[in-house]
Amino acid sequence: MEEAYKISDPRVLKVVAHPLRVRLLGLLRGGGPATASELGRTVGESSGSTSYHLRELAKYGFIEEDPERRDGRERRWRARHRYTSWDNLQMSATPEGLEAVRIMHLRQVEALARAVEEYDEGGWPEDWVEVAGLSDHLVSLPPAGLRELGKRVDDLVRELAERYAGDPGAAQVHLWTGGFPHAARGDLPDTPGGDLPGTPGGDVPGTPGGDLPGMLGGDLPGAPVGDLSGAAEGGSSRTARRGGGGR
Repeated sequence: MEEAYKISDPRVLKVVAHPLRVRLLGLLRGGGPATASELGRTVGESSGSTSYHLRELAKYGFIEEDPERRDGRERRWRARHRYTSWDNLQMSATPEGLEAVRIMHLRQVEALARAVEEYDEGGWPEDWVEVAGLSDHLVSLPPAGLRELGKRVDDLVRELAERYAGDPGAAQVHLWTGGFPHAARGDLPDTPGGDLPGTPGGDVPGTPGGDLPGMLGGDLPGAPVGDLSGAAEGGSSRTARRGGGGR
């Protein structure tokens, strides 16, 4: 599988911005090759519907037939890339690109909400319950500071993934990072908003998008591009953004 699919055409980004397509792409990135029927059962859609959207994803280069695991009756599809990436600044230069980026950000938020809804503390050991969750902060940063935050988070995620590769206690973890400038109404505090009560750990909203296997993916503003990866539902964006998958 290739590392990233770099998109410069807003029309191609809008193809994966479809809510079902981004979920299908994320599932293929996070769960491996599957048929339209298998994916249909997972997302609650007919095989005819998933088959159509899979063909559209293949048409624009996001997925391909898996030649190593052919099914005699049905095509088996696989993702071609770990992430989808695009340049927010470049995309935002046209109304069509601006709309596509906004839709992708909303898809990432939907994927985050889905992951939170599906997470059941009662189904996980205490050591996972202790560390899972979300946190949010409100801080004063210039664009360079947000870019540095995104870059550091991105590097740390890669470092930890490599360090714990093959660890028997590891599980797929959905991670989101994101940061957006806040239009002030009056005076806003320059101090961090802090962790949300009841959430012992979580994502730092310093980056706008992101793709981890299984979801949309998300952007880390450590670069000027965006990414969607397999984790979230297919992808994310950055100024360079990156995103993963969707579920």
